[in-house]
Amino acid sequence: MLDTSVRLLRLLALLPARASWSGPELADRLGVTTRTVRNDVERLRLLGYEVRSSPGAAGGYRLGSGAALPPLLLDDEEATVVAVALRAAATGSIAGVEEVAARALVKLDTVLPARLRVRADALRAAVASAPGGGPAVGAQVLADVAAAVAARTGLRLDYRAHDGTTTSRAVEPHRLVHVGRRWYLLAFDLDRDDWRTFRVDRLTLRTPGGPRFVPRPVPGGDAVAHVVRGVGSAAWARPVRVRLHAPAGVVAERLSPVAGALADDGPDACVLETGGTSLAQVAGFLLSLDVDVTVLDPPELATVLARLGARGARAGRAHGHEHGEGEGA
Repeated sequence: MLDTSVRLLRLLALLPARASWSGPELADRLGVTTRTVRNDVERLRLLGYEVRSSPGAAGGYRLGSGAALPPLLLDDEEATVVAVALRAAATGSIAGVEEVAARALVKLDTVLPARLRVRADALRAAVASAPGGGPAVGAQVLADVAAAVAARTGLRLDYRAHDGTTTSRAVEPHRLVHVGRRWYLLAFDLDRDDWRTFRVDRLTLRTPGGPRFVPRPVPGGDAVAHVVRGVGSAAWARPVRVRLHAPAGVVAERLSPVAGALADDGPDACVLETGGTSLAQVAGFLLSLDVDVTVLDPPELATVLARLGARGARAGRAHGHEHGEGEGA
């Protein structure tokens, strides 16, 4: 029979693997009697783990969430992922996370086995992060908004626009979206009877919140695409819409998350909604994608693309001519 401490660790690893375990199933896995399983479950409860049980033929044991966080059992890959995530969080856009992430990393490093500490140290030495450029968002604000999204509970908030004016809103929160280094809330604005995208760093929650609601369908069915399109179009002096003659998956690898909204258009093409300060800037960006382009809107973008193409051709011919003269000299 396994040592009690070893058996408890094995039981702790088994419980979250399934929604529910019967006593005989656990006894068979551990090589013990059902009475020993019951005793081990009580030991786990004394250690702070909330192991719930239900009687009857369909009953069993399952691991719940307790009032306090008990020790976690992580395998090698999980421990490495947690270390990477904590380091990423320390350079993120959530206010106050740096110190909390650093404390958690110290605790994790203390208990890591030597083989994993080597891997964690290699990650620490090899990974560099650029300083944050986005506004910081309070962790509590994010948590409160996320809770409202999950519970389908309305929010009342004060929102500060880019010009400094503040308005009060009553909204149905749908999804938190992280784009670049900013957090956005996609919500249905009840006063304006339309969808709106709010920067989370510009909103202040008011209490009490709103009533529960039935979620509405997001226009286009994709919350991320809707937010990216809205954020981009608000900043673009010249919005454009083009068909790119390459699969969306191929094009997506060449785009940043804030470059625009991408949609499939058959197996070998996609439609991109993007924009910029000028059509010349947009044309240069489109040419940098290195795929064939069909202009959908505005028509004058085609003229700008043709002009840039001709200029590039002239530069190529001039380079070839000079290169030829150099070889003959």
